[in-house]
Amino acid sequence: MNTVNYHWQRFTLTQKLSRYAVYLVLVMALVLSIQTVEVIPEFFFDAPEQMADLFTRMWPIDFAYYPISVHGAMIETLNIATLGTLLTLIFAVPLALMNANNVVASAWSQWIARFFLVSSRSVNSLVWALLFVAIFGPGIIAGVLAIAFRSVGFVGKLLGEAIENINMGPVEAIQATGAPWLSVLMKGYWPQVMPAFFSIILFRWDINVRESAVLGLVGAGGIGVVINDAMNLFEWQRVSIALLAIFVVVILAEIVVVNIRKRLI
Repeated sequence: MNTVNYHWQRFTLTQKLSRYAVYLVLVMALVLSIQTVEVIPEFFFDAPEQMADLFTRMWPIDFAYYPISVHGAMIETLNIATLGTLLTLIFAVPLALMNANNVVASAWSQWIARFFLVSSRSVNSLVWALLFVAIFGPGIIAGVLAIAFRSVGFVGKLLGEAIENINMGPVEAIQATGAPWLSVLMKGYWPQVMPAFFSIILFRWDINVRESAVLGLVGAGGIGVVINDAMNLFEWQRVSIALLAIFVVVILAEIVVVNIRKRLI
C-alpha cells in the first residue's frame, strides 16, 4: 500500500518573500526617518537633566495666580470648545446627509461631501487657527472657527456612517405613505440616529476641550495665551498652575462625557 507524505507549510515561498520585502521596506523607512530627523546627540542625552531642571523651576505651583488670569482663560477655552462644536453642526449635518448613500443616492453629492470631510480632517487645528488669526486677527473668533472647521470632518464622517447603518424598514414605510422628505427624515432617520448623534457630539466636544487649550499659542484665545505669556517671561510656576488647570478640566470633561454617553446608549 502506497503512502503519501504531506508537508504542511504555513506560508508559500511567494508569501514569505512578500513578508520579508515588507519588513525590509519598514526598516529602510525607519533608517531614512532617523537620518531626516537629525537628532543632536548632545541635546538628546542631556534631555533628562533639562527636564528635571524644568520641573524644579515649575515647583512650587503658584496657586495665587489662578484667580488672576488662569480661571478666566480656562472659561474662555471651554467657551471656544463649546461654540466651535455647535458651529460644526451647521456644516457637518448637511455633509453627513450628502455622504450617506441611503439618503442621497447621487455619486457626485457623495464625492463633494467626502472632499470637504477629508479636507477638514487633513488640516490640524493649529493650522486652521493660524489661517483664521491671519484673517480675523488674534482672539476667540479665530479659535472658534478653527475648532469648528477641524471638527466638521470628524462629526460628518461618523454621523454619515451612523445614518448608513440604520434600519431602512421604518423609512420605507413612511415613504410609502407619501410623506414629504423632511417628515421622512425626522420620523424615519432621526429616531434611529439620535443616540449616535449626541454620542458623537459629546465625544467631539471632549476632544475640542483639549485642542482649544493649545490654540492660544498661536493667538487664538484661551488658556494657551496665558501659557505662552508665562513661558516667554520664564514664569514657570505660573505655567505649572495653567497646566494643572487644563489637566483637571480635561479629566472632569471626560467624566461628564462618559456618564452622559452611558445614559444615551
